[in-house]
Amino acid sequence: MSQSFPRLYARTRRFTLGIPRGFTITPDGGRVVFLRSRSGTDPVTCLWELDLTSGAERLVVDPADLGAADEDLPAEERARRERAREQAGGVVAYTTDAAVTTAVFALSGGLYAADLAAGSVRRLDTPGPVVDPRLSPDGSVVAYVTGGALHVQELASGADRALATPEADGVTYGLAEFIAAEELDRMRGHWWSPDGTALLVERADESPVQVWHIADPANPSRTPTAVAYPAAGTANATVELVILGLDGSRVPVPFSDEYLVSAAWDRNGLSIVTMPRDQKAIRVHAVDPATGASEPVREDTDPAWIDVVGGVPAHLADGTPVWVADAEGGRRLIVGDAPVTPRTLQVRDVLGVDGGTVLFRASGDPTEIHLWTWSAGTISPLTEEPGVYTGLLSSGTLLISGQTLAGPGTTVQVRRGDRRVHIASLAERPALEPRVSLVRTGERELATAVLLPSDHVPGSRRLPVLMDPYGGPHAQRVLANGRAFLESQWFADQGFAVIVADGRGTPGRGPAFEREVLHDLATPALEDQVDALKGAAQLYPDDLDLSRVAIKGWSFGGYLAALAVLRRPDVFHAAIAGAPVTDWRLYDTAYTERYLGHPDELPDVYDRSSLMADAEKLQRALLLIHGLADDNVVAAHTLRLSSALLAAGRPHTVLPLSGVTHMTPQEVVAENLLHLQVDFLRKSLGA
Repeated sequence: MSQSFPRLYARTRRFTLGIPRGFTITPDGGRVVFLRSRSGTDPVTCLWELDLTSGAERLVVDPADLGAADEDLPAEERARRERAREQAGGVVAYTTDAAVTTAVFALSGGLYAADLAAGSVRRLDTPGPVVDPRLSPDGSVVAYVTGGALHVQELASGADRALATPEADGVTYGLAEFIAAEELDRMRGHWWSPDGTALLVERADESPVQVWHIADPANPSRTPTAVAYPAAGTANATVELVILGLDGSRVPVPFSDEYLVSAAWDRNGLSIVTMPRDQKAIRVHAVDPATGASEPVREDTDPAWIDVVGGVPAHLADGTPVWVADAEGGRRLIVGDAPVTPRTLQVRDVLGVDGGTVLFRASGDPTEIHLWTWSAGTISPLTEEPGVYTGLLSSGTLLISGQTLAGPGTTVQVRRGDRRVHIASLAERPALEPRVSLVRTGERELATAVLLPSDHVPGSRRLPVLMDPYGGPHAQRVLANGRAFLESQWFADQGFAVIVADGRGTPGRGPAFEREVLHDLATPALEDQVDALKGAAQLYPDDLDLSRVAIKGWSFGGYLAALAVLRRPDVFHAAIAGAPVTDWRLYDTAYTERYLGHPDELPDVYDRSSLMADAEKLQRALLLIHGLADDNVVAAHTLRLSSALLAAGRPHTVLPLSGVTHMTPQEVVAENLLHLQVDFLRKSLGA
């Protein structure tokens, strides 16, 4: 018997299990190491290797063979996976030496090393549970974090010692602090020197950060979890850098900015990137590893804010710097001091540098993300079919991973010379195929997806409408990727016309479009959802029933959904708000202050974007859903809005999810949430 879509959607972690990822190409370009679970319903990730000559895949590490399929993770690793939105288990991350002969990884708190040539795996003895192991370039020493201390262990002898240990509670060495991992896209806190004799290490002190307590009301005997949460306007963790030598030396690397954005240490030297708290500048510093002294290399400023771009700073083989910056209205690739891409091509990130060639992702059309290269003054596209792509380039071997609107899912192809080898995706195929029309709507020509029921005959009847946005900064929903619309299509097949729209603030259309939400996260986002709805109705006049319109979303999308029924009940008749931010003073520093400024300096800005004062306006059906273990958007957001609604005498529904974080990977929860939402929408809209 075939499984229902909700059941399979939950079992497959939204059809992400079984997709190859985490690629590493060997220096000779002949092998590819990667991660993938053994099937589309297996949540345990394994380590694999592909031989390009034979085209054969080899399973290197299966956690089940190591007796570690059932994981017992240290708290730091659970937090790291939550920040990374990691939905699978097993070997979810690994590092190798420069020659890609050995790989190290953490599994259920244990430290393991795999000989990639022999295929053998051994567990290394450690004094405690391991987080984020990283192998030295020569493959002789592994650095890792345990109990907040940075350790190193020699693989040959097993000799293990701590290079730095916490001096007080709340101090860690070698881990990215909350803000770096959640908002600055930096998941690591230690970096090897190219010669493997030293490490650049982050020291984070959370003692200045206010402590919140996340309880488990379903289990009152459990002690609440203490979380250092830097809410807007409050203190961040104190972040410092130190260079720790294997010889016992210790060299501080001072910097004055609030945020450490990234670091890079290669044969061209050591660089760090920092930002002040207001994020209106970004600074690249060259660091002398011997003294810790730094000198400025580059500074970019913006009166609104500077966006963090992945993959930079980088260097060509001759040492020429590679950067990404906003110039003349576009986000552009910078080689040396000059932009080398047109302002109409919005660079998303840099994926790597191979000699004198830069591999990067960029968008001409915001619904598509293509692979490009720059080499010797020429930019060249590597992908053409509309879709979303990423990749890797090393030693002339090119790997392309992509999804298209109508394709079967993720495809991975490795190219070396004339040879083409595919790495199979083992993801399950859903029983439904998205019926997506990508259109432009409204006066701003917003990127919009319209999905109708699979059996719907155009013009045969008007359907109740479900808006399904994220709608906020730093993320897109409307992309030429069919798998991204599976849930939306399932909702459509329940009898709705589903509309997904990316409004002002979302990336892909250039810096000016993103900065339209400065000091107001509410008005532009809501106006654009209304605009997209009306625009879609003009395109589908006989298919959309604007007298029955609902909106649902999660996180910022949940905020936008609640905002919609509170401020525009004339348009929206029901809303499902999942994990919504209801008061931006309760959300974290870096994200919130980037767009709204400091709450002490701009209290009116925060008031305009908050939902609390709108509680008395509610006159439509509202379902609030929140995981009680959420440490990103804490459940207090929903509970405080619910209290305000109750005080105003406004009926609403609250669905608390016990033990659930900001993600919902639990199969039963994820499956039943779909059914519960459909039931609520049908009752609320009379559908």
